[in-house]
Amino acid sequence: MNQPLIFMLLLLAVGFFAKNQTLMIAVAVLLVIHYSGFGNSVLPYIQSKGIQIGVTIITIAVLVPIMTGDIGLRDLQEAMGSSYAWIALVSGIFVAVIAANGIDLLQSDPHITVALVFGTILAVAVFGGVAVGPVIGAGIAYLAMRIVEFFSTLGG
Repeated sequence: MNQPLIFMLLLLAVGFFAKNQTLMIAVAVLLVIHYSGFGNSVLPYIQSKGIQIGVTIITIAVLVPIMTGDIGLRDLQEAMGSSYAWIALVSGIFVAVIAANGIDLLQSDPHITVALVFGTILAVAVFGGVAVGPVIGAGIAYLAMRIVEFFSTLGG
């Protein structure tokens, strides 16, 4: 057996024992794509566009309550009277900004990508996390790197 297959089967087992359906589905889909003969054309596309497609799908899911009328402008207006709503608004802005930098980092630095992906797999499988981790994690890593660079320039 080749190394990628062993790794994927290990991840499938981790997903099974951790009862993580998302990880098991992801591994199964990738194995089917690869072994059905479409791997050479489909996998590079998923690798290059997958994060953007995933972010788009998450955005669609978040906007559904607006489209269905479950959330409207009146709800927004009422929510803005709450201090928690303002905290959520600022948090949403902060996370979106650092995640944007994280996407660039994921695409440009393979060493960071491997560590972040492995950390995300562990978080999903073991701690019941959600697989948006690489984008947010990369954003936080990007921010931390910039802070370290800033303080490094002050010292010398």
